[in-house]
Amino acid sequence: MENQNETPKKISNKFYELELNKLQIELVKLQEWIKLKGLKVVVIFEGRDAAGKGGTIKRIIQTLNPRICRVVALGTPTEREKTQWYFQRYVPHLPAAGEMVLFDRSWYNRAGVEKVMGFCTNEDYWEFLRSCPNFERMLIRSGIILIKYWFSVSDKVQEQRFQARINDPTKRWKLSPMDLKSRELYLEYSKAKDEMFAYTDTKLSPWYMVDADNKRRARLNCIHHLLSVIPYEDLTPEPIELPPREDHKGYVRPPIEEMTFVPEIY
Repeated sequence: MENQNETPKKISNKFYELELNKLQIELVKLQEWIKLKGLKVVVIFEGRDAAGKGGTIKRIIQTLNPRICRVVALGTPTEREKTQWYFQRYVPHLPAAGEMVLFDRSWYNRAGVEKVMGFCTNEDYWEFLRSCPNFERMLIRSGIILIKYWFSVSDKVQEQRFQARINDPTKRWKLSPMDLKSRELYLEYSKAKDEMFAYTDTKLSPWYMVDADNKRRARLNCIHHLLSVIPYEDLTPEPIELPPREDHKGYVRPPIEEMTFVPEIY
């Protein structure tokens, strides 16, 4: 079983917001460095359902330029994609120079949900485990910086989060039939993760475990680690002085009464 220790004490709102703000400022610096140096960065987020991957990704991209940092979260493969080379549907989403791509789940679906739920053949599964280290080696040799995170959550905390989603109408959409099935197969997912790590946790492309029983700690720790594995320099420009606006030069604005405004309900 994963991460069965007691849930650590919560951190205060004030501390969390202050630290998150500091880290997000650093993420902007990292973004500018990636753009300047033409780096190609891929960050993979994997882990159990309700482990907090999505929340961490949201905090990373919150202050970043979507043209430089984008999220890839692919849905169920189409019938055509099912006949392709397995990695083919992921390749078009890899970054060009000056880009960072965050994969909210990735090609590791084959070693997790597809394996446990029987969505791939046994031959497909073992071919993936053999091919994946070579595929990632090719990415790294091509100049891509590849970082892989596994969000580890205990069965107790996962159950609490599932219950919270059921009781919150704004989060209920997060619970799919697949999520509910994964709840039943907790042990099978643990075994699949262990086997996946045995083949794909390599020195060249290691997995970084994130203790995700406490969401806020997980977010801060993951972002801090991401900043630590990509060396960057501060390219923050000097404060900008805005020039004076041009004179209106006889411009007459149309009557405000002719405009259609959104009703002021609040």
